[in-house]
Amino acid sequence: MSKSKKNIISRYSFIAILMTIVGVLVLVKAFYIMTAKHDYWMDVAKKQKPDSLVVKPNRGNIFSDQGELMASSLPEYKMFMDFKVGGEKKDSLWREKVDSICMGLHEIFPEKSAEEFKADLEKGHEKMSQNWPIWPKRVDYNTFVKVKQLPIFNMPKLRGGFHYEENNARRRPFGTLASRTVGDMYGAKDTARFGLELSFDSILRGQPGITHKRKVMNKYLSFIDVPPTDGDDIQTTINVQMQDIAEKAVEEELKLINGDVGVAIVMEVATGDVKAIVNLEKCSDGQYRERRNHAVSDLLEPGSVFKTASVMVALDDGVVDTSYRVNTGNGQMMMHGAQMNDHNRASGGYGTITLGRAVQVSSNIGISKVIDEFYKDNPERYVDGLYRIGIAEDLHVPITGSTPPRIRKPQKNSRGKYTNWSLTTLPWMSIGYETQVPPISTLTFYNAIANNGKMMKPRFVTRVLREGQVVAEYPPVVLRHQICKPTTLAKVQDMLCKVVTRGTGKKAKSESFTVAGKTGTAQISKGRGGYKSGTMHYLVSFVGYFPADNPRYSCIVCLQKAGLPASGGTMSGWVFHNISEGVMAHNLNMDVSSARDTVQERKPKAMGGDLKAAGMVLGHLGFDTQRKWGDTSGNQSFWGSVALGGTQYVLTQKENTPDDKVPDVKGMGARDAIYLMERRGIKTKIVGRGKVKGQSLAPGDKVVRGQVCTLTMQYQ
Repeated sequence: MSKSKKNIISRYSFIAILMTIVGVLVLVKAFYIMTAKHDYWMDVAKKQKPDSLVVKPNRGNIFSDQGELMASSLPEYKMFMDFKVGGEKKDSLWREKVDSICMGLHEIFPEKSAEEFKADLEKGHEKMSQNWPIWPKRVDYNTFVKVKQLPIFNMPKLRGGFHYEENNARRRPFGTLASRTVGDMYGAKDTARFGLELSFDSILRGQPGITHKRKVMNKYLSFIDVPPTDGDDIQTTINVQMQDIAEKAVEEELKLINGDVGVAIVMEVATGDVKAIVNLEKCSDGQYRERRNHAVSDLLEPGSVFKTASVMVALDDGVVDTSYRVNTGNGQMMMHGAQMNDHNRASGGYGTITLGRAVQVSSNIGISKVIDEFYKDNPERYVDGLYRIGIAEDLHVPITGSTPPRIRKPQKNSRGKYTNWSLTTLPWMSIGYETQVPPISTLTFYNAIANNGKMMKPRFVTRVLREGQVVAEYPPVVLRHQICKPTTLAKVQDMLCKVVTRGTGKKAKSESFTVAGKTGTAQISKGRGGYKSGTMHYLVSFVGYFPADNPRYSCIVCLQKAGLPASGGTMSGWVFHNISEGVMAHNLNMDVSSARDTVQERKPKAMGGDLKAAGMVLGHLGFDTQRKWGDTSGNQSFWGSVALGGTQYVLTQKENTPDDKVPDVKGMGARDAIYLMERRGIKTKIVGRGKVKGQSLAPGDKVVRGQVCTLTMQYQ
């Protein structure tokens, strides 16, 4: 064999051996992947498979205590145009139809002219963009359908280029009502931001499903592998009418006094249910909105509303009685080197008064002297008493940002000297300084006084619903069965009644029912700047319950403002008065059948509007009704007119007006008319009383944001 042939054979042998080694290595690697790395690569495959898609569930609804919808998820759409698809055929059609498309878009979105639409879309066409936004914001389903009916947009995606993103948007039918408590979501993301939306997110969210696509007859069809589980609904304790009453009362007073922050909470005495919670804050544009849940998070010195807790401790310890006399002097007194003042020092003070009278007139000197006299040698006993009566209780409120009270306990070092306590701490703590209590904790304490000593945990959610069926309940929770001795409680209740009838809380008084409560006015500390850094800021409060002889509701009102005048009795007491009057008027439990005249048969005039409500009232009064509307089951409302036809009232449903059109509210009462207008974003102005005789915006007109409709009312 020649030398050249041997070289060739050697080379081929080398290549064959090398390929054999590579082949063996490939097989070894494949075997390793199939065994040791099997689970890892299967997980990767699941993530990469385009036919394994996550299906988002529908988020659960949030209802009021009466079953009214306060938050729900509705689909919204972001619309785009792909100018690359369709080729020359689509381009020629685009040039022919672009003017009519832009005119149609202008009719749907009047804020932008047809010329502006054309310039914008032509810019995207010039760039041959595949994802050019047709409208910068997301739109609701009705608007989306209208856009999709325009030329070219109504073609299949791969021919016309119109495509969209669908998102579930959270909407609140009652607008900003209790918005910080109900909560909100982060835009297109299914992520809760705050409030009950965040606290009950795991219940509301539901479980996602999985679907896959398969090509069948040149079409891709979706097949569900794991169906999504929609989120459950929650029913809150919030009462829409009480919330509206409280918000309007707080906002009205804030505007009157140029206040910075306004808080109000209404609680049901027996259960601890929070029926209304207001957190209004002045914004840079001068308007008041809810931006933070001050009611559960504000750690401010409560001021004189804390005096009730101090007196309760002293009475419960038996060191003093309400008849104990204390000398308050001329309204100014030095206490351990610091000056204590009463609010009437300019007129000479109260002189010598009883402890009960000191509470009525909110005497700083009277309360602080009593507490200092009996507890200065043992401040631990006083603070332990505060913890015993529940004012320092951590309520574990299910609202993000909630904070428990901070009431300092005396601490001593190894030599027996206090490290966090001075001689002035006790007298100032006794009147609501040097301690921090959020409004909801103060109200919970006063609610316990109204509830004969039983302290209830504030409740925001009563039950969880799935397809209308109750799947979980949250019963009322008792935190303390008795906050103090019955004899102590009776004395405290009597003092709180006299605060309203004879003391600083007269503005909270009602002519229709009895009220008990306590006023409070405190300077607000500005941190390192102290109390006197620039303009003085005040927290003015009133907290109490009504009717005092048979308590049904408790309420706290806290207003923050800069500068004088500042009075808890005058300002917050008046807001309390308006809230309590409104709540009691709303909750009057009258037998409407007794309103019927049995001597002379008369047919009352009935207003149009909510037909279910009208039918219920007429039925209670004993009148026959003929109901002309669809399915009466469920919680949906039916709107229309009420007319007397012979011996019957005929209730006729009107054709539903689209949400983007002005509704016809003629013949309706003010409440129903305002509801239908404001749910569409139309502000209303009422002129006169009775039924709606005329409306300044014509029914059926396109709704424009910010427009105002004047409703002319007249008795007919």
